[in-house]
Amino acid sequence: MKAFTGTCQLFPEPAYPKGYFRNPLNILMNLSGNFGELRPNHFHMGLDLRTNKKVNLPVYAAADGYIAKVKIEPGGFGRAIYINHPNGFTTVYAHLNDFNQRLEQYIKRQQYEQESWSIFIDIPPELFPVKIGEFLAYSGSTGGSQAPHLHFEIRRTGDDINLNPLLFGFFLPDNIPPKIYRLAIYDRNKSTYESTPRLIGVKRISSTRYSTVLPLIPVSSNKISFAISSRDNNNRPGSPNGIFESVLFVDGKAIIGFRMDNISYNDTRNLNAHIDYKTKATGGMYLQHLAELPGYVNSIYGKFQGDGVIDIGDGEVHDVKIIVKDTKGNTSQLQTRVQYKENNTGTQPSEGKRFYPLINDGYETDESEFYIGERCLYDSVNIRYVKSSSSDEQVVSNIHSIGSTYVPLHERFLVRIRPTRQLDSVEEQHTVMQLVAGEKKEVQKVEWLDGWATTAFRDFGSFKLVLDEEPPVIIPLGFSDGSNLSKATRIVFTIKDNLNEYKNVRAELDGKWLRFTNDKGRSFIYRFDEHCLGGPHELKISAEDVAGNRAVETYRFSR
Repeated sequence: MKAFTGTCQLFPEPAYPKGYFRNPLNILMNLSGNFGELRPNHFHMGLDLRTNKKVNLPVYAAADGYIAKVKIEPGGFGRAIYINHPNGFTTVYAHLNDFNQRLEQYIKRQQYEQESWSIFIDIPPELFPVKIGEFLAYSGSTGGSQAPHLHFEIRRTGDDINLNPLLFGFFLPDNIPPKIYRLAIYDRNKSTYESTPRLIGVKRISSTRYSTVLPLIPVSSNKISFAISSRDNNNRPGSPNGIFESVLFVDGKAIIGFRMDNISYNDTRNLNAHIDYKTKATGGMYLQHLAELPGYVNSIYGKFQGDGVIDIGDGEVHDVKIIVKDTKGNTSQLQTRVQYKENNTGTQPSEGKRFYPLINDGYETDESEFYIGERCLYDSVNIRYVKSSSSDEQVVSNIHSIGSTYVPLHERFLVRIRPTRQLDSVEEQHTVMQLVAGEKKEVQKVEWLDGWATTAFRDFGSFKLVLDEEPPVIIPLGFSDGSNLSKATRIVFTIKDNLNEYKNVRAELDGKWLRFTNDKGRSFIYRFDEHCLGGPHELKISAEDVAGNRAVETYRFSR
């Protein structure tokens, strides 16, 4: 209990109102995801509430207020409602199906006025006041959701910072301490991307106490840092969730710790600095650093005595203790000892040019250039460049491989490529730059200057210029030109593109914009309503790709 008291003093409890917000569902709160949980390229910014594996459960306002915003998008939140409350907080409800009838009608009018299904609009405060427990919408699995649930957030209205909803006093019984699975030790004479962590197994001594399998860990580096693999549960059955807080103690002194209390969406990608990104990207587990990387700006860490890089070069035995805690105060601790044992085996120098966080730098050749901004890197690293040729007739440059896919980027970096042959002005307009990073492929429009194509990406990988003169293909599903759709309830089509990148899809019925939904970026769906009455009609569909190629198809049908 002494260590637990110390963590409370290190991280003062925020004065959030307890009992002000109700559960937005009428079933017991059961989490499939919690605040700060580790997700690909981002922290989870709220609670994922289970809906009994069903959609269309009623969702209710968590407190009095007014509907301030509504968002509809193919990924991300899908369909979401934002409510501002008089106490200075905003609640967010996401992955919804239909809104309540009055709001649904209002949003539909806004979509037709803006001629866009995807919208993110501010709503005047007087239009939709709500009372606590008032019906808002039905739960669903829209947007980036993989299964039915309700995503629920609490934010500060003034600065839009997300807060941990579990600190607001919701009824969620929890007397289960977090579990600790392994310890990782890093040689901090190297970049975290140029070394492999030493993974140490742990054993459970009691319900709250762990120790390493090796009681004394010999370490060959004089400067080290630690990371842990840990998960948390509550009393409700379900998946393990992320941990709330962890603090590193060395020789009885608190060195550094983190707490999943408040995070801005502007900083959510910083997860890639909080975890051992290389280990995760190469198929390993999540490891959470107990050290702040030098390029991690606006970090979640509390630094009590340094940044978490520990100097053990004195050769003495050092006691290490790591405390892990959940929002209810349930605490586990891992104890071990480390000692520096000099090893003169040496290291192989890394290939490539050295780049550092918080410094602008670049690399230039006759055919390729790249420039890395000060907010791109979290840690220093050697970035290797390799040029190779392509046999693809569409590719009009060499292939330029830059860096490693296991090095994360916080911001986009600039890439410039010169084609291998002279392109005329029309060809330049239809040339894009493609990134291949493992299984990921991304296409960007380029800008031309003095024969160089320029754009920016957020991943390292292989880059090439592709001449794309092939328009996207519009594929009707279940109908064709001349169809009788009198018994149909909807119209559905999809778009296919040779580079899997399209944009500006528009549908017009008898010359007027028609609302097609596009949830998850898959099929475009229109359900017959008052905008398409009985009789003959003409549907015109157009779509563009990133290279500017445009397809237009017209279908005549009757109802």
